[in-house]
Amino acid sequence: MLTGLQVTVTIGVVIGLVYVSGTQLGYNWQWYRVPRYIVSVTDGEIQPGPLLQGLSVTLQVSAVSLLLSSIFGLVTAICRLSTSFTARVLARGYLELIRNTPLLVQLFFIYFVFSPMVDLSRFASAVLALSLFEGAYASEIIRAGILSIPQGQWEAAGSLGLNAFHTYRHVILPQALRHMTPPLVSQAVSLVKDSALVSTIAIYDLTMKGQEIIAETYLVFELWFTIAGIYLLLTLSLSMVTGMMQKRLATAK
Repeated sequence: MLTGLQVTVTIGVVIGLVYVSGTQLGYNWQWYRVPRYIVSVTDGEIQPGPLLQGLSVTLQVSAVSLLLSSIFGLVTAICRLSTSFTARVLARGYLELIRNTPLLVQLFFIYFVFSPMVDLSRFASAVLALSLFEGAYASEIIRAGILSIPQGQWEAAGSLGLNAFHTYRHVILPQALRHMTPPLVSQAVSLVKDSALVSTIAIYDLTMKGQEIIAETYLVFELWFTIAGIYLLLTLSLSMVTGMMQKRLATAK
């Protein structure tokens, strides 16, 4: 994992190279125009600019998708481990379908084909597509966490007369959670980055807001680098959370 110094140096080098390249191309940098699109002051009150409003939508989409993808992942993982042939086949079919098709294609299919049949909104279509996509990958993380629990724990639960539901709830999942949490947080990082694709169905998230501003101002480089920086802050924050969890789990063993 990169340290804070390495990240800072890398970002500085990239910014320097981009600035030099833009200067050689004769590009007129106008960074002073960017802050108004992040925050603005109206009648002495600080108001969120278009980019922060778009960031709010991005966080909403990511948060709801993260919750639903965890549910999809848990159900799929349990079905994969089930003794039911039908459950295993359905779970396997879902995984193969989702993991072997692009997210953008799934997003378009849900929005243009599925949503008109059930009257889903753009927001709901985006959340469903992201949830199904990320849930497929989360299911493998959850399944690996469940399989990491010793067989003796299952046998002990059975000797106490616990059924499958209570065995998972009270014995297996609480222990597996320690192993699953760090990779699931890492998966959340991917979800935040993948959420940028929802702009393709006209959801005014951070990326879509940026495209709208660029169309009006022609601040192509300034806006895209600002947007990239915001995404970078989000993903780095989640990566730091993952690192802290891994250290805590390592010391707890």
